[in-house]
Amino acid sequence: MNRQKPAVTEKCPIGQMGKEAMVRKEKDSTVQSALRRQEALAWGENALRDARIADWKSDSWILYEYVTGMSRAKFLAESTQMMPRKEWERYQSLVQRRKKHIPVQHLTGEQQFMGLSFLVNEHVLIPRMDTEILAEQAEHYVKERMRRLEMSKEETAPKLQVLDVCTGSGCIAISLKKRNKNLCMTAVDISVQALQVAKENARRHGVEIRFEQSDLFGVFKQSEKYAQLPQFDLIVSNPPYIPSAVVDELEEEVRLHEPRLALDGTEDGLEFYKKITGQGGAFLKENGMLFFEIGHDQAEKVSRLLEETGFDQICVIKDLAGLDRVVCGIWRKKKCLIG
Repeated sequence: MNRQKPAVTEKCPIGQMGKEAMVRKEKDSTVQSALRRQEALAWGENALRDARIADWKSDSWILYEYVTGMSRAKFLAESTQMMPRKEWERYQSLVQRRKKHIPVQHLTGEQQFMGLSFLVNEHVLIPRMDTEILAEQAEHYVKERMRRLEMSKEETAPKLQVLDVCTGSGCIAISLKKRNKNLCMTAVDISVQALQVAKENARRHGVEIRFEQSDLFGVFKQSEKYAQLPQFDLIVSNPPYIPSAVVDELEEEVRLHEPRLALDGTEDGLEFYKKITGQGGAFLKENGMLFFEIGHDQAEKVSRLLEETGFDQICVIKDLAGLDRVVCGIWRKKKCLIG
């Protein structure tokens, strides 16, 4: 007798289980064999786009470039070549982490600012392009002040004394010092972990900066190292300025992965502006300047704080998007609250 093999229908439990296993295997294709370079990058783009990462295209390339060390030109020339397995596995791992909204800068450990690369991690605010407006405006003042000193009758022009308050990664202080050697730079932050990052960045860029762990100007008033209050030509600060309630509504990358200490400006976002304007004049030379980064809707209130505490010639500078981004003023009044 001829015996026919029983047909396995779609209703057969074993057949159905096999199909489901194959589907699962296809979905878990992130552990597949190495792909061609262009296919690997396309996979990364699709994975981040599906995860609703806002900058999915640029982030997928940043991670690809970080893993492979390839330039765009080299990638285009070798796009059909196979990606080495170790690179492919590392790329997959980083893309999977980025899908969880970990900032791409925390995955690569660096961020560009003023043409320089800075170490960043969860202890510091990631430098933003908007903050370059603050650094550039401070540098304009530095160059003009130095020009006037050089034109003076003094035989040797003194170095400008500059203070960076709430330095974080040190990106502002280090950029100013790197581009203007004739500065005596001091930078303060309340976070010990942030200062460790800033010191490493200063070491990497070969600049000498005095870093102090301090709640704003506290170290200068309480430390035995300072027999008298230091006097600066320029104070620059990007303080926490986001209202507390707004911090809780920020995107995951910021809200969950950047230090709240560097973001939260308390209830109205103005707490640190009030303290710095109220105390800062005691640490400024006559005609010294104070520069702030501000939120786009804070120019009027911060300008008023500067005016009320002894500053004049107050100026508001917009960023590339046309939003208010920097407020500055010249110190005139000789008395101010330092408590």
